[in-house]
Amino acid sequence: MLFRDRRDAGQRLAEALAFLKGRENVLVLGIPRGGVIVAAEVACALGAPLDVFIARKISAPGNPEMAIGAVASCGEVVLDEGLVAGLGVQPYYVEKETARQRQEIARQMAAYRGDRASPELTGKIVILVDDGVATGATTLAALRALRAARPAELILAVPVGPPDAITLLSAEADRVICLHTPEWFWAVGAFYVDFDQTTDEEVIRLLEGTT
Repeated sequence: MLFRDRRDAGQRLAEALAFLKGRENVLVLGIPRGGVIVAAEVACALGAPLDVFIARKISAPGNPEMAIGAVASCGEVVLDEGLVAGLGVQPYYVEKETARQRQEIARQMAAYRGDRASPELTGKIVILVDDGVATGATTLAALRALRAARPAELILAVPVGPPDAITLLSAEADRVICLHTPEWFWAVGAFYVDFDQTTDEEVIRLLEGTT
């Protein structure tokens, strides 16, 4: 299965989430940056508000594509302790990288939300959306942080992810909607025809409802 782009993926996800259309207490949260484009399509189709929930990958030393953990905007940190130990990652590196990602989260929060308050999550049906899952570390941090806010239901919706990661995340969400779980998985972008980098400006326009 190939998605044309993130909008196409979002429209297909929206079809799978159509049972929530018109519900008043639904909130759609996109993980920046690419996940917000997918989430915007879901929110539009369901008639639900759109916002962001920021979680950032903690990368392995010398390998920015490999996640050894993640940190969420509320401060929740999730580490893959087995991977950290297996790679011999030192505590000082984890602390430094976590601090760096927290700085980026603060920058994104200021850019995307400005003076707007964070949405109320308690008692809501919260749909967390991303453009795909690889290791699941970033999504795991986000789900655990969102769970602490006591939503009525926590749903993860992603176009694609490997079976082991989706199984892991299914234990953290009340429901997981994943359109494609290929056994041979190498990168999220491999399942898109167009997987161009998303800019901050695109995210801001979507959140402001101007595109």
